[in-house]
Amino acid sequence: MSTEQQQTGADPAEEWFDVVVVGAGPVGENVADRVRAGGLTVAVVEQELVGGECSYWACMPSKALLRPVQAVADVRRVRGAREAVTGRLDTAEVVARRNAVVGDWDDSGAAGWLTGIGAELVRGHGRLAGPRRVVVSPSDGGPERRLAARHAVAMATGSDPVLPPLPGMAEARPWTSRDATSAKAAPARLAVVGGGVVGVEMATAWQALGSSVTLLVRGGGLLPNMEPFAGELVADGLREAGVDVRFGVSATRLARPAADGPVTLTLDDGSTLEADEVLFATGRKPRTGDLGLDTVGLTPGAWLDTDDTLRVTDVEDGWLYAVGDVNHRALLTHQGKYQARIAGSVIVARARDEWQDTLPWGAHAATADVHAVPQVVFTDPEATAVGLSTEQAERAGMRVRAVDYDMGSVAGAYLYADEYKGRARMVVDLDRGRLVGATFVGPGTAELLHAATIAIAGEVPIDRLWHAVPAYPTISEVWLRLLEAYRG
Repeated sequence: MSTEQQQTGADPAEEWFDVVVVGAGPVGENVADRVRAGGLTVAVVEQELVGGECSYWACMPSKALLRPVQAVADVRRVRGAREAVTGRLDTAEVVARRNAVVGDWDDSGAAGWLTGIGAELVRGHGRLAGPRRVVVSPSDGGPERRLAARHAVAMATGSDPVLPPLPGMAEARPWTSRDATSAKAAPARLAVVGGGVVGVEMATAWQALGSSVTLLVRGGGLLPNMEPFAGELVADGLREAGVDVRFGVSATRLARPAADGPVTLTLDDGSTLEADEVLFATGRKPRTGDLGLDTVGLTPGAWLDTDDTLRVTDVEDGWLYAVGDVNHRALLTHQGKYQARIAGSVIVARARDEWQDTLPWGAHAATADVHAVPQVVFTDPEATAVGLSTEQAERAGMRVRAVDYDMGSVAGAYLYADEYKGRARMVVDLDRGRLVGATFVGPGTAELLHAATIAIAGEVPIDRLWHAVPAYPTISEVWLRLLEAYRG
């Protein structure tokens, strides 16, 4: 019998840990790793694959599908090299490489790492059963396990795709992001609904892999959270690749009379579109519908509000944390992992009674996921951004100046590709002389983004950036051109 059972008369069937983490994706793994490094015991509950959405159905497989597309596109932009590319992508080989990247959906390696750090992996569906309690229904159908946490429970359950309630949706059996990243072959005709990141990336991938893709966008542009020019350049790239991009149109009804037949989409302009598969990339919702939130006074199916230490604000005694997508702060794997490192360190500090509103490594508790969030859209061209767009900064009440530069005019870009097309923008807070946003669109721009992230997160004065000298001839020289344009 444990000390807790002796002192409180608690249920002897309960298994006690310092921390219980629900969800073993990259976010949950990072929480577990950080609390174990701090000397706490931890149980991690997972009902699917250890490694989560990112490893098997999102980041890794999608980028595995997109990398060959970008590699061939880059070669075809260079005279003397393009002559070596004589055919189409080998779809079967791309898919086989994608399968290898995700380990053929075998999580034994990830599970071995988790147990190797000293965490206990509990396979099954976990749900809260009151304060500091998690009940797990095992995946193998065995008896349920009852876990109890001395210090904290961390919810890292992620999010699910949203399907709009259209007539015929169930019959149509549409793709979600999971289907799009795990498909074994390219459908002859693919309709993609949604102009966000998933929509444009999957349109890019499957068009190059042999599908005839139609992209349906309700609004007037792509990537609405970025600078408008980002969506415009990505739309140009999609059209050049052969994608039929249609703006200002929505699906109102779906029909798939035969199980193995095509899908017919009725559009709001009265026309119809026939496709072999249809992907809905129309948003995400929190995976909190069956987590027992009602047992601690929270609303099932809702996003979980947190403070800057990732502690859920509406739960007494501060034992519940929500990390990653589930808190709706920034639905990006790298931001969720960043939050997990903070949450894990905070949990350890509070367990040791060492918490003084600062993290153990000396940084202030407030996270940067509200003002320096980097994102890369792996289309052709790549679209990358960090911080605030011009509109977002102005809406926040800042007095800002946006400075643009044609990236094709940089020597490094000229060498990178013939007729390089791209654009850069930095957004400067004029009152503070600090960079608050940056956007780069063009081939190979993803690797530019971290420099901008450091400048924004570190609040580097614009005058100081003059002393960060870019190597010549690289695309990074665009920084110098932007500073010159800013100074005039």
